[in-house]
Amino acid sequence: MIEKCIIVEGRSDKLKITPLLAEQVLILCTNGTIDEEALIDLLEPYEDIELFTFFDRDKSGDYLRKIMRRTYSEAVQLELPVPFNGVAEAPSSVVRDILQAAKFKVK
Repeated sequence: MIEKCIIVEGRSDKLKITPLLAEQVLILCTNGTIDEEALIDLLEPYEDIELFTFFDRDKSGDYLRKIMRRTYSEAVQLELPVPFNGVAEAPSSVVRDILQAAKFKVK
């Protein structure tokens, strides 16, 4: 049974995170910037599991974080440190450390 869900912006973010995880985690893609209604539709089936976001440090990511805070305030917001802006472009070691700090089992 899957107990955690990470919401990311795109497929490349999902492909970056997936091989780093040592547990089953659902990873959902927003496929870019979506509105609040579409986000609710995407996440409604998964409201009973622990939600995490991992968005890029850019205008689109800021927008999605704002929507998530408003609609799913219980979601844990994972964030890249400066100087990294994109999840997919960040070094795997940085992404792994962020996931591990959030209590994910990592490889």
